[in-house]
Amino acid sequence: MTTISISNNHITAQINPKGAELFSLISNENNKEYIWEGNPEFWGKHSPILFPIVGTLKNNSYQVNEQTYTLSRHGFARDMTFELIDKKENSATFSIQSCTETLKVYPFEFELQIHYSLEEKKLNIAYKVINKTETQLPFSIGAHPAFALNGNFEDYQLEFEKDEPLIYSLLEHDLISNDTRIIEKQDNLVQLNYNLFKNDALIFKSLQSKKLTILKNKTPLLKVDFQGFPHLGIWTKIDAPFLCIEPWYGYSDTNTATGNLFEKEGIQIIEANEIFNSKFVIEIF
Repeated sequence: MTTISISNNHITAQINPKGAELFSLISNENNKEYIWEGNPEFWGKHSPILFPIVGTLKNNSYQVNEQTYTLSRHGFARDMTFELIDKKENSATFSIQSCTETLKVYPFEFELQIHYSLEEKKLNIAYKVINKTETQLPFSIGAHPAFALNGNFEDYQLEFEKDEPLIYSLLEHDLISNDTRIIEKQDNLVQLNYNLFKNDALIFKSLQSKKLTILKNKTPLLKVDFQGFPHLGIWTKIDAPFLCIEPWYGYSDTNTATGNLFEKEGIQIIEANEIFNSKFVIEIF
């Protein structure tokens, strides 16, 4: 595997062209690694990009113009090899475009660009979705970065930006159910423990907070700033030494979904020949 490296005085990031996946984020000051190593014993990914869906479709299928298509969990972008279309010392831009294979499962012409850039102790990750069709383009896109949490998982806390009820939706057979729960917090801090994830990911359909900070023993480790992203997932596997903070545009189907992609909850739609832009930021401390 040949990764693309970008760096500045503070941090170095490595990106794998397969999936344009963030593979490593290291502090140049103390050589600390912030991204999960990808041990397949727990989860063999690091930070996959979710496109053109986030999560799971009901029956792994959807309909467009009365035709049924099959699309697996989180879509195909994470499994495609991206082209490096721009590279500087502290930035890199990757691209994939629709092709014969993608059109079989997603009947829309598009280009997806992922732009990584460093600024002081921040890594900016920007998404650009270009609609190359003469019709509307329905899609979801999301991030899935896994942050390494060494040592005792219960030494870590999550700090939410705003004081709000932390209401999340429960998954049922990988689909969003009508059941919700509220996470206990104190002073906007949630104490991490694996019991939080006994029913899989925490899915926030609506959250006022747009910044989350991971702390170890109340000391900030890193912050994820996801202004503009309407949805969020938080996930780990039981006993795994990582935590995923996942800004999303969209989420899994509900268990009452019709299957019509244009009617899917959380779906984004851009008009013919228009461009969608968004970004989130990882800041290390």
